[in-house]
Parts: sequence; structure tokens; C-alpha cells
Amino acid sequence: MTDAAELRRRTQELLAAHPPATTDRTDFLRARFDAGLAWVHYPEGLGGLGAPRTLQAVVDAELEAAEAPDNDPRRIGIGLGMAAPTILGFGTEEQKRRFLRPLWTGEEVWCQLFSEPGAGSDLAALGTRAVREGDTWVVNGQKVWTSSAHVARWAILIARTDPDVPKHRGITYFVCDMTDPGVEVRPLRQITGEAEFNEVFLTDVRIPDSRRLGDVGDGWKVAQTTLMNERVSIGGMRIPREGGMIGPVSRTWRERPELRTHDLHQRLLKLWVEAEVARITGERLRQQLVAGQPGPEGSGMKLGFARLNQEISGLEVELLGEEGLLYDDWTMRRPELVDFTGRDAGYRYLRSKGNSIEGGTSEVLLNIVAERVLGLPSEPRTDKDVAWKDLAR
Repeated sequence: MTDAAELRRRTQELLAAHPPATTDRTDFLRARFDAGLAWVHYPEGLGGLGAPRTLQAVVDAELEAAEAPDNDPRRIGIGLGMAAPTILGFGTEEQKRRFLRPLWTGEEVWCQLFSEPGAGSDLAALGTRAVREGDTWVVNGQKVWTSSAHVARWAILIARTDPDVPKHRGITYFVCDMTDPGVEVRPLRQITGEAEFNEVFLTDVRIPDSRRLGDVGDGWKVAQTTLMNERVSIGGMRIPREGGMIGPVSRTWRERPELRTHDLHQRLLKLWVEAEVARITGERLRQQLVAGQPGPEGSGMKLGFARLNQEISGLEVELLGEEGLLYDDWTMRRPELVDFTGRDAGYRYLRSKGNSIEGGTSEVLLNIVAERVLGLPSEPRTDKDVAWKDLAR
């Protein structure tokens, strides 16, 4: 069994064979993947060694001390946090070997084609259709709120393949090539002035059956793996003390004593404690992941993440007064990733409003926590056994 000492030895061998100071960044990341030091808990040959997930920290510490390059995880978060565990859980061996390596090294960026204009919170009501023609699926429909679609090579996609069964049972999961004919990406301008999100139109897009994940009609089950991992990646990411949104407002409080009031002080103390509790809870959640797949606890973490970000950014704007309303960049930018801490307070305040929508709305997550964590009765669902084609839209 691989232990910490063995991982240190393997890491030192990697560094000796590929010195970070003289090795091309991509070449180093490829070598790290091939050595099984990308995700140590993944199987051998797929970036891992079948070791306990907790031992990843051993590898990361050794590489950080050697100033080795990382794979810029924030830039490729959708691939790392959502696509990879889904491919590992449901992909064929050929799919795993084709997609996981360039996904981890960042050579191929991924996006998520789930939400639709008429099926946001009720994702299972989606209407994008995939019709089989021999060994190919022809896909038509529209997706919305797609982060990174403008830079992505691949997308995880769910589409309706059987309209004659209830909505949760007629869905199939695919990998879509974003460079294929018929895929059109249009920017969505947000309240921040940026176009970080996109809408994606699919017109007669042909996807070979070899890029299907899971069985036909089993897409909702596959999607649950994606969604649970998504909520963990959003709400349970590892951050240091005073990392995230609480950091800038805490620094402002220390550096600008003229802005302080008793009322704001009490609110800041309360939010600082809540942010620290959320951070430590996130650490506990990651420890639970060692035992298996993420559960509904990730929904609770993501729910708290959204509320905290909005309350903290609101306090920061109040603390800064008129300065808090300033926002120096309203241009139509197309960022690859969201940068909360490196921007103005006004940006953080506006952008945090989206936290209660992306990755599952707060209302949906409250239902998940109520039913799957607290064991409360489910809400009545009159459409549970109705064929999708007969649903009111």
C-alpha cells in the first residue's frame, strides 16, 4: 500500500527527472500525471496510485516547496471538479484515458451544458433533444449560464433522449466537442459589466455514441455525480484563514480605522466567525470525501457560501461608504475565471449576487438539505410520474 514515505520518494524522483526550473510547464504537468501524482486517489494510469485521498497533501507540499508549477486549478475548475469525477465514475476505459490527462494538465478546458432558459431550478425538465441516427446522436437545443464556454474545448452535456417517460428517466449524458459544427456560443453581459457566462445554441450537432457517459436514459443518475461534486468544488474549496471574501474587508478594517463604527464592528466579528466556521467545516467535508462520493452535505456548504459572500460584500460596501460604490472597470470583458479578491468592493458586491444561483439555486439546495440531511418529508411532486411530453411548459 502506498504511504506518505513512498509518495515523498516518488515526488523527489519526479523533481529529479524533471527539474521545475528547467522543464517546460506543460511537460512537467504531464510527467506528474504519468507518475500518478496528479490525483493520488485515482487509479494507476489515470493520474493516481490508488492511494488514500488524504495523502495528496504530502505530494502538494513537496512540490510547493520545490516551486513546481501547478495546473492553475481555478482556471480549469469545471474540468477538475465536475467533469473528471463523472468521467472516472461512468466513462469507458477509452474515455478515461482520452480525457483525464489533458483535462488535468489544463491543455483542454471544460464547460457544463446543463441549465436551460426553461429549465433552470427544475433541471430535469430540460428540453434539449438528442435523437439517435445509427451510431450518432443529433442534438438540438439551447443552454444558458455556461461558464468558460468561450474558451472550452469540451463540454459535459445532458439532453432528452426519450420524451415519452417521466422527466428524470428520459435523459442521457454526453461529452460534446465545442468546436463541432452547429455549436454557437454567445456572451451574456452581467450586472458587473462582464460577459463571464454564455448561452450556447446547439443546432444539429452530431455527437458519436462513443462520447456517451453511462447508459441511454440514465443521464440523471450520472448528472447527480456532477452536481454533488460541483457543490463541493464551489462551497468546500480549501482556503486559508481569512481567505475568500472575508479577507479584503478584514484588511480594510485594520488599515482604515477612520471607517470603523461599533455596529459594523459587531457585524464584522459575527461574519468573521461564520467564515472561519465555514472554512473548518469545508475541511471536515473534504475528509469525509476520503470514504466515498460527496453527499448532500456539499449542498449545505454551497448554501452557506452564497449567503456569507453576500453578507460580507454588503458589509464591505457599507464600511467604505461612497468608496464602496466605485467600480473601475465596466468594460465588456470576457474573463476565463472569476476573481473576487483582486477587484473592487463594488465588483464583489455585484458578483456575489450570482452565488445564490450558480451551482444550484439556494431554494433547491434548501430542499436537498431538508430532505436528505434533516430527513424532512419531500415536497409534493405532481409531475413525478407524468411523461415529459405531457408536462405544461
